[in-house]
Amino acid sequence: MKAPASKGLAAAAVAFALSGCATGGGETGWIMVVDGTKGLDNFIRVGEANWTATDGAIQATQGGKDPAYLVTKDSYKDFVMRVEFWASDDANSGVFMRCQDPGKINDESCYEANIFDQRPDPTYGTGAIVKVAAVAAPMPKAGGKWNTYEISMQGTRLVVVLNGQKTIDVQDSKFARGPFALQWGRGTIKFRKVEIKPS
Repeated sequence: MKAPASKGLAAAAVAFALSGCATGGGETGWIMVVDGTKGLDNFIRVGEANWTATDGAIQATQGGKDPAYLVTKDSYKDFVMRVEFWASDDANSGVFMRCQDPGKINDESCYEANIFDQRPDPTYGTGAIVKVAAVAAPMPKAGGKWNTYEISMQGTRLVVVLNGQKTIDVQDSKFARGPFALQWGRGTIKFRKVEIKPS
């Protein structure tokens, strides 16, 4: 009698674990902000861009003369986040973190993990934290493919990993807490998964 009961419990445990994978990655503490076309309601729109939930992602292809942003309603201090994105070769985008003024997003008031393959000064191009930590040459390229950023901000330690390659590991104490934002500045940018785990 005990063997069938333990097999039943094991099967139930496996089923429970798998159901967790289908709904949020199955990892405790992760908050899904964007999941395919779901998630636009988690943001406040700042600036003009044609953000839509289309083709399995939240995306923008055009906007006004200034960059536009999707800014989270919640603020974060220490966290790990994963961002799956697709950028056109000419895209100018980024993930802005610990923003100090949700209505005025820029690289002076937030940390920006850049997505900008064609940046005129490639020092702070794709993979860099603009005005904080330069990316080593040759600068990684994100254009024309799906990419994954894994970003960790723990106190003053800031780490950026792009497609499994660490591009930044630096100490900086400029910003301690704030919402994060997704940028459209030029070209096409698509975000199909954004999740964050506060610590």
